[in-house]
Amino acid sequence: MHEVSLMAQTLELAIAQVHTQQANRIHRLKMRIGELSGVVPEALAFAFEVAIPGTLAAGAVLELETVPARCHCRACERDFQPTDWFYECPHCGQLSSQILAGKEIELTSLEVS
Repeated sequence: MHEVSLMAQTLELAIAQVHTQQANRIHRLKMRIGELSGVVPEALAFAFEVAIPGTLAAGAVLELETVPARCHCRACERDFQPTDWFYECPHCGQLSSQILAGKEIELTSLEVS
């Protein structure tokens, strides 16, 4: 379960920001997780709950935003949301290898005091 190490690294980044901002506590963390990232949101939320006791994030809330996959078709110059793992353009039928979104793993904001 790589979500545990991912959350540990995310908390390290968040706690470093708390110190940089001379704050004392994390109240909320917001993350964007792409559906192609390989991260299971439920496992990440569980890892968060396991990791926060005894830290500056104890009692904090984790908000996860899922980013849908989006591809670009070079043949017809259109963006599309794939319906399976082959990334076939629904407009012209060509396969696309250009992924525009869906691989994100981002800590987007922190609420601290």
